[in-house]
Amino acid sequence: MKFLKNVVVLFVVMIVALIIIPLPPFFLDFMFIISITISLIILLTTMFIGGPLDFSIFPSLLLITTLLRLALNISSTRLILSNGGEAGQVIATFGNFVLGGNAIVGFIVFIIIVIVQFIVITKGAERIAEVSARFTLDAMPGKQMAIDADLSSGLINEQEARERRKYIQREAEFYGAMDGATKLVKGDAIASIIIAMVNLIAGTIIGMIQGGMSFTQVLAVYSIATVGDGLVGQLPALMISTATGMIVTRAASESNLNEDVRKQFMSQPKVLLISGIVILAMCLIPGAPVIQIAVLAFVLIALGISLMRSATVQQKKEEVTEMQEFLEEESNEANFYRNIDNVYNLLGVEPIEMEFGYSLLPLVDEGSGGSFIDRIVIFRKQFAMEMGVVVPTVRLRDNGLINPNQYLIKIKGEEVARGEVLVDYYLALDPGNCTGPIEGIDTIEPAYGIPGKWITENEREMAEVYGYTVIDALSVIVTHLSEMIKKHIHELVSRQDINILLQNASKANQAIVDDVIPGVISVSDLQKILMNLLKEGIPIRDMESILETLGDQGVAIKDTDLLTEYVRQKLKRTITRKYTDGASIKVISLDQTIENTILSSAKKSEHGTYLAIEPQVVQRIVEGASEQIEKVKDLMHQPVILTSPIVRIYFKRLIDQFLPNLTVLSFNEIDTNIQIQAIGIIQIKD
Repeated sequence: MKFLKNVVVLFVVMIVALIIIPLPPFFLDFMFIISITISLIILLTTMFIGGPLDFSIFPSLLLITTLLRLALNISSTRLILSNGGEAGQVIATFGNFVLGGNAIVGFIVFIIIVIVQFIVITKGAERIAEVSARFTLDAMPGKQMAIDADLSSGLINEQEARERRKYIQREAEFYGAMDGATKLVKGDAIASIIIAMVNLIAGTIIGMIQGGMSFTQVLAVYSIATVGDGLVGQLPALMISTATGMIVTRAASESNLNEDVRKQFMSQPKVLLISGIVILAMCLIPGAPVIQIAVLAFVLIALGISLMRSATVQQKKEEVTEMQEFLEEESNEANFYRNIDNVYNLLGVEPIEMEFGYSLLPLVDEGSGGSFIDRIVIFRKQFAMEMGVVVPTVRLRDNGLINPNQYLIKIKGEEVARGEVLVDYYLALDPGNCTGPIEGIDTIEPAYGIPGKWITENEREMAEVYGYTVIDALSVIVTHLSEMIKKHIHELVSRQDINILLQNASKANQAIVDDVIPGVISVSDLQKILMNLLKEGIPIRDMESILETLGDQGVAIKDTDLLTEYVRQKLKRTITRKYTDGASIKVISLDQTIENTILSSAKKSEHGTYLAIEPQVVQRIVEGASEQIEKVKDLMHQPVILTSPIVRIYFKRLIDQFLPNLTVLSFNEIDTNIQIQAIGIIQIKD
């Protein structure tokens, strides 16, 4: 057993000894047979492995087998030159077989074998190994990042990530070793040619000078020995070179070479049939070997027809199987929905859904390296810190019925927006100060409706130099989704969310929660107030201040709209920070006449307060507001209309029907240390 453990070490030591110690012909024959056997085993092994790393010792075997062949060539050369061309039965047998009685023709055949082995197979394998090594090393960072992404997203655990990293490292080391090991095969081929020439030339000189033989005798003796020795060395070298080429081209295989060739050739029966017909047509060429052509053509045609019939039968079997599975599924589905509780499970809708065309799936699929979910998680955190409410889970689905580059955004089962992006392109937006034009595909940015252009990676740098804002496709989708969530967040706040917010507030101030809920105000009314605040983009993080205000005002006031106005005034610091630059605010004021008209038109009913204003008056108010907004659009990025506290809510409801998303503030909602600059006034024109 100890001997078997060290057999490789002993074998390598013996090879080194062969270079120095003269061998008898019998032992040399035995070593030549061992060399051929080892090369055959290596060749067959490379054909049955599934991937390169299944035979990771191959580079080391290349070194050992090359050293073995060189040692045998040196030993055989010593015998040929010192023993009158006699170097054992293996060399003599191979030499007589190739020469076939004609030394010149045999030697030419031997030279051709050497050239083919050196130029075609060895050079090709060397180039493939070099390219594979370079590409494998270049791809390592991307593969490592993909593993880290899968690990961070939870698709794999630490052990699987460690194994993948180890596999990538082994693969890179293997191809790097192969890149160097192929140089051994190339050097072996060159050495074989040189040794063959030495055997022939030196043998001829020795035979004529020392042996006293004629030139014809010398040529006959030493040509046999030279060709035999060269062929015995080139045969294993040819097998090793072929094995080298096979192992470095196994990167895209799914099984062993035999299975891959059989499956992939047999998968196209029409190709075999057409090839057979074309080969059969060659019989029409005058002087062509009709029998050989016809046999091969009929074999190809018969094989093609047989495979086509087998494919048809297999397809019918698959169709029958699919139908049976479909019927079974339908039956199982019918049995499943006989339980009425399972039917009720279909009635629910997701708070937020997104549907994607198939071209966009790589952007959202974590298995493909997409980071969409990570971006949503980051947005959820930022939105919670900014607005005080947590965005619900976003359900992602694929939709084969929409454009491959489109996506849909749904709120509670209904579509609220859709967009279209181009994968691997960038959206270039003109902020208004660009210094040059760029080429691209015209489009409209889906979140804000801004004109833009889709540009390629090559044009990105130039666009940034010109001053364009360049955004990748994934950021476009995330921005659009975030804007839709901000717009509809008031619809997404459920009663359960309110209870969670109250639980969090009770951790900091249990007393205020117990005093207000439900004694002063119910959870449903609190939900309405919070929805009113979120609808106008007012953060609700300061839940303690909100509850304090409701506790103070809710005893006497039960109107949730009016309570919302008091809460807004309590949150004036938050509102001031949101709409001012810290020192001043530019506003459009409301004419006193319009405020008086609105106050006199406010009517209360059991369902709340409404405005009873004539349509002509409403139209004139809207026209006045639109005119002022148009005048100050260059001075105000986000127009703000300032009203008195009691009018604000009514004017907001009125103007929202015609100019949605317009910011309307009251005097009590702006901090006292902020300077108000009225740059316009909304009036009713006669």
